[in-house]
Amino acid sequence: MTTDSLGLVGTTVAEKYAVENVVGEGGFAIVYRATHLLWKRPVAIKVFSVLDGVPADMRTKLLDDFLREGALLGQLSEQTTAIVQARDVGTLKLAGGTEVPFMVLEWLEGETLEELLARERSEGKPPRTLEGAMAILGPVADALAVAHQRGIVHRDVKPGNIFLVGERGTSHPTIKLLDFGIAKVVQDAQKMAGAFQKTSGVVTSFTPAYGAPEQFSRTYGATGPWTDVFALALILGETLAGRPALDGDDLSQLAYASMDAKTRPTPRTLGANVSDAVEAATAHALAVKTDERPENAREFWNELTAAAKQARVSRVSAPAVEATANAATVLAPVEIVSAAKTDVDPPKAIEPFADAKSTGKLPLFVAGGVLAVGAVVLVAVKLSSGNGHVPARPGRASPSAAPITTAPSGSGSNAIAVGDATERGRCPQGMQRIPGGQFFLGNDDGEPKEKPAHAVVLTPYCIDKFEVSVDKYQACSNDGKCKRASTTNEWDGITAKEREAYDPLCNIRQPATHAMHPINCVSWEMAAIYCQANGKRLPTEAEWEFAARGPDGRKYPWGDEAPTGGHLNACGTECVAWGKEHGITFTPMYPLNDHFPNTSPVGTFPAGASRFGVEDVVGNVWEWVSDWYGPYKPGKIGEPEKDPAGPADGTQKVIRGGAWNSENPNWLRPSFRYSDTPTKESFGIGFRCAKPLP
Repeated sequence: MTTDSLGLVGTTVAEKYAVENVVGEGGFAIVYRATHLLWKRPVAIKVFSVLDGVPADMRTKLLDDFLREGALLGQLSEQTTAIVQARDVGTLKLAGGTEVPFMVLEWLEGETLEELLARERSEGKPPRTLEGAMAILGPVADALAVAHQRGIVHRDVKPGNIFLVGERGTSHPTIKLLDFGIAKVVQDAQKMAGAFQKTSGVVTSFTPAYGAPEQFSRTYGATGPWTDVFALALILGETLAGRPALDGDDLSQLAYASMDAKTRPTPRTLGANVSDAVEAATAHALAVKTDERPENAREFWNELTAAAKQARVSRVSAPAVEATANAATVLAPVEIVSAAKTDVDPPKAIEPFADAKSTGKLPLFVAGGVLAVGAVVLVAVKLSSGNGHVPARPGRASPSAAPITTAPSGSGSNAIAVGDATERGRCPQGMQRIPGGQFFLGNDDGEPKEKPAHAVVLTPYCIDKFEVSVDKYQACSNDGKCKRASTTNEWDGITAKEREAYDPLCNIRQPATHAMHPINCVSWEMAAIYCQANGKRLPTEAEWEFAARGPDGRKYPWGDEAPTGGHLNACGTECVAWGKEHGITFTPMYPLNDHFPNTSPVGTFPAGASRFGVEDVVGNVWEWVSDWYGPYKPGKIGEPEKDPAGPADGTQKVIRGGAWNSENPNWLRPSFRYSDTPTKESFGIGFRCAKPLP
């Protein structure tokens, strides 16, 4: 039985938490069950004892850091119920006078995925189907997507940190991701006190059985959201195959299994029967090189979801087993409804810490992850440098998964090839491969500027998956390669009232909280310089429209369904309310609140992506393209124009796609054309880049 080495049982913490008993202890923390005296409900209190060995003159700073980081991560847990909820943070004095930090977490009852899988193996139950595995891991992907959107990395995703709340065997348990804890203060304390946790003489800060190559050796690159993607793919394989994905009895064997490029721990390698598309999506997530994986959990899960849907439709391969009683069908992409819906100051530099080992299996699992066997907790790493931008890993241009491209028939390989770098060419990370081909540019049923629809043929090309974000643009200007974005709006005839309302919306004013929002308040020239500095160019008008709609003439990027607050960031009730506050009248496009009165982080609305996976092509901000504006001048019937680039000169440049204040659904048609003076710097105009296919 775990002893109360801190002497807190029977005391009251923070004058409201009555400590009842110890439920887990590890190298750096002890977890207690307590009762909230006012709410009369149980809570878990995680007390960090790591500061005991820290010199007194350094302890105050570490305590202050702990409280600050705890508050910030508490805000993160409030954004999604799929992350264990942090209720409180503070410090307390032990009997000897030492002051230590604590966190109060929600009390959970149920079992971990690790316990569930072990129990089902012992009972001889078959592994889960893909649908069953995704039902459990979907909320985990959602939680990670929320964190990754904020620049926070978990770095110890494993079955022991995935908790199923409810009675054992329940058909629809609530899923919680544990151990988004306090990192920087603990790691600093480890360094100051020399209290490193070791495994086989090697300093460890993750669980080796679910470690990515870069966690075993920095020669494979930096850790980041892609590290969580790797672990999530390992857990998916284990859940499908009924056995651990990495095979090894010690740290060196596990490291070799993780890093061996010749044998990847994909579902098929583990013995699971999955479709080509699912196998390819998982192999993508398990790439040895960090720059060959999906950038974050949302991208991986959306890719896996598409593969799963394809498998269901085409029946590429049958499930290995029938769905178990608790296998629900969850095939929708991760929806970040709560992610970044409220602007929260992002955490400061938060780094990993090694957490406690389990003292045994308990019927009541306490949130906080201290009870996980052989665990070392890597929590929350803020991906931010001093200049406020989120650095990309080497070789990556922007957040994106490598594209899924269809292999030629009769190739003898899987039907789906992920990130294929053969003679067909491959787009840089952060860009989507657009296959090119013939389509009708324009719309005969649209506004006069959209007419006539006429045939054009495009050569294959690459286009940014997302609008260029504040952090990426600022990195370019900080390096002296781009002009600084404007902090004010500039256009002919702008009024004092418009300046007062719209100047605060220039996102460069808030580079930390708006790092992932699209850059705006940039002229056409600024956009063109940025693209050129990154080895790209602005897309042509035809390239932009084709990437947004494809060849089938759909009405909107996602299809013919009318736009809603789930498809994009346009003018809903929130936009109307913002306008009313600032003396501006807006008419809502839809009678819903999309939660963003102004711009939203890029990639927040994956349901509105085009058929090629290009996101935010409508709404959020208008986008500069390369063309001068001029009326369409189609060629002869039967002679499609090849790679049109617009007039040779003009007075206005074309912008496409609508913005957050778009009131008219017609503005969201990929064929809709608008234009403005190229010197305009507006809160409502941003851009994305394109380049020829290599």
